[in-house]
Amino acid sequence: MKLINTFAPAIMASAIMLAGCNKKFEDYERNPNRAESVSADLVFRGIASDMNGDRPWSNVTRWNQFDCCNYNYYGDQRYDWTGGSMNYTTLKNVVKMEEEAVKRGLPEVNAYAAIGKFQRAFFYYRMTSLMGDLPLKEALKGLENDKPVYDSQKDVFIQILAWLETANTELTQLIAAGDRVLDGDIYFNNDLKKWQKVVNTFRLRVLISLSKKAAESGLNVKAQFAEIIGNKIKYPLMESMSDNMQYIYSTVNKYPSNPDNLGFDATRYNMSATYLNNLVGLKDPRAYITAEPATKQINTNGKSPADITAYVGAPSGEDLANMSSKMSNAEDAEYSVRSRSRYYSSYIGESGIIIGYPEMCFNIAEAINLGWITGDAESWYKNGIKASLRFYGIPVDAAGTISKVYKNTNYTIPFDFDGVYYTQASVKYKGDNADGLKQILLQKYLAFFQNSGWEAFFNWRRTGVPEFSVGVGTGNSGAIPKRFQYPSSERTTNGDNWNAAVTAQFGGDDSINGAMWLIK
Repeated sequence: MKLINTFAPAIMASAIMLAGCNKKFEDYERNPNRAESVSADLVFRGIASDMNGDRPWSNVTRWNQFDCCNYNYYGDQRYDWTGGSMNYTTLKNVVKMEEEAVKRGLPEVNAYAAIGKFQRAFFYYRMTSLMGDLPLKEALKGLENDKPVYDSQKDVFIQILAWLETANTELTQLIAAGDRVLDGDIYFNNDLKKWQKVVNTFRLRVLISLSKKAAESGLNVKAQFAEIIGNKIKYPLMESMSDNMQYIYSTVNKYPSNPDNLGFDATRYNMSATYLNNLVGLKDPRAYITAEPATKQINTNGKSPADITAYVGAPSGEDLANMSSKMSNAEDAEYSVRSRSRYYSSYIGESGIIIGYPEMCFNIAEAINLGWITGDAESWYKNGIKASLRFYGIPVDAAGTISKVYKNTNYTIPFDFDGVYYTQASVKYKGDNADGLKQILLQKYLAFFQNSGWEAFFNWRRTGVPEFSVGVGTGNSGAIPKRFQYPSSERTTNGDNWNAAVTAQFGGDDSINGAMWLIK
């Protein structure tokens, strides 16, 4: 009896172990506390949030030359770029969202699938514009292919445009059928009509970015642009600022500049000359709204905050030590800082536009100026300026006033768009010629202030407008780079294909100064 009692536990343990041997490794690897299926709307919400990745007042806006950091402990505006950021994790989530939508009973053509195509186009456009060729056709296949071949940038753009065409077609079908099953939408409250406008407005952005390749076979850039403009029923576009795709900040998701960091930001950040001095040269009231007067202009030179010449931006290329010394005395600073009333009085700040109506207006004006389509470029140019001014609460439909609060004093500044501002030779459209094109591009740049991610840089790289400041402060031997390198992970995990792509594009040198196909 004692022997039985001694061996029984051992026999039972052996039986359990033998039974366990019948299990697969995956059974042990699986975490029973982790959900293996997530509803499409939850995945969609995360992807939508990722689309707001390039936020206001970030390094991106300094590289857009909108503002500067003058205190090297906290940053600078140097273009000493290394590896760029990829969005493949988010793109994997797009694949998962599409799978979950079908798994839960939706037909193959559904809102998540249609918007998913737009999101693929959005993130691939961002990545290829920053780096060049990309894995696309063989990408996002998991272990089935963990070393995907790079597709040429031309083929990437062809696929982007194809996704956008299909997204528009599917959204048309869904809207007509009343099949609008969508949830988790942080931008348009699940309104597919709004999403369709965004898809087509974004497509104009992609097409205008291809201006240097407009005559290249296989792209049909001009024809596609003309078809969209010529058929508003098939390709609905944004009609006003209410159609903007924009991120709304709140007391939970706080605007990057807010009361919590006013003391920290007091003099460490100032406005860039590329942005602010262009506004001042145009006598543009956006200077009053987005910036404070330089205190030296007020306290030493005796100017009023209502005097637009009191607003001074720093050249982004200035030596950082010089810039810092000029800002060391808050009451005698040579450069303007961010508007305290607009950017530090609340946690909401302003809406972060991702794809907006003003840009669309300027893109159409540019296409007319270039001769891609017929139309009135001046009207679209004026619409773009007015839309941007309205964003800041500036009156444009009739003469009015602008209120500037500075040190608890309110200054009232008269403004008349048609009677004064637009009559200036520097603002009034000079016609469908090179000078008119420069005006369109400058106003587009100004409208991109603290929004639309990299678009200000991409447009400058494509056109040279406006002139960017370069020098010791921008690094890279005084040159603005043309691209980011590929992430180091590509060299270590997909080395052969990375090397082939770098060799085909840049002669084997993954240099930030290499010219990608898009801008050649």
